[in-house]
Amino acid sequence: MDQVIDINKKAGEMKTKKIVSYIVIGVIVLIILFASFGTVGAGERGVLLQFGAVQDRVFGEGLYIKIPFVQKVVKVDVKIQKDEVPASASSKDLQIVTSKIALNYHLMPESVNKVWQELGRNYNARIIAPAIQEAVKATTAKFTAEELIIKREEVKEQVKTNLTERLLERFITIDEFNIIAFDFSAAFNEAIEAKVTAEQLKLKAERDLQRIKIEADQKVAEAEGKAKAIQIEAQALRANPQVVELRWIEKWNGQTPTYWGQASPFIGLNQ
Repeated sequence: MDQVIDINKKAGEMKTKKIVSYIVIGVIVLIILFASFGTVGAGERGVLLQFGAVQDRVFGEGLYIKIPFVQKVVKVDVKIQKDEVPASASSKDLQIVTSKIALNYHLMPESVNKVWQELGRNYNARIIAPAIQEAVKATTAKFTAEELIIKREEVKEQVKTNLTERLLERFITIDEFNIIAFDFSAAFNEAIEAKVTAEQLKLKAERDLQRIKIEADQKVAEAEGKAKAIQIEAQALRANPQVVELRWIEKWNGQTPTYWGQASPFIGLNQ
């Protein structure tokens, strides 16, 4: 009887061990399955690592499959990012220029594995900020401080071109580039203000001179008009002396003058 009980007990223990074994195997299988699949979100790319080494394959958005415990997928953002970086440089005439650069950029989606291999996540501090500094210095040195203000668009395009060439080598694309501000030393700002004031005063003097000349021309024209009118009237008087008598009569107040001179218009009234 005891032997039968021992046999049943051993059978039960074996059955329990099998069940536990199945459960463990099932859990391991589930873990392996879950470790074999993953997803890459919108605006991301997956960099495949095998034993830590970067592979050529890049996973796009959606579901991916990898070898569990052997391969790993690192997600890298490829959406447009914005950065503002201060930059300092010297102009062609040795003026210190400080500026702020606004940059929109994104990583080339098909080359994120190379970015990860060469730069890692900290590519901004390692590449973008230094590249901006170098591009600004190289371009600013070609222009005087005054030209940096007057030719701002040209300066912007040259800095952008220089920066684009530098970042493309690192698989980074520029979407938008702007120079937010140029700041100069206080002495230079005072010199510019004095120059602007002088130019304004010069312009005002030129306008005043032009106005005076126009007024003088008007007075000359007016005088010439009066002289011509007098000349025409004198010619009329010489041609018809009775015009003088007519003018005298027009101005007469109706009273007989005390003295009759030779110029009196009444002399020839009887005629």
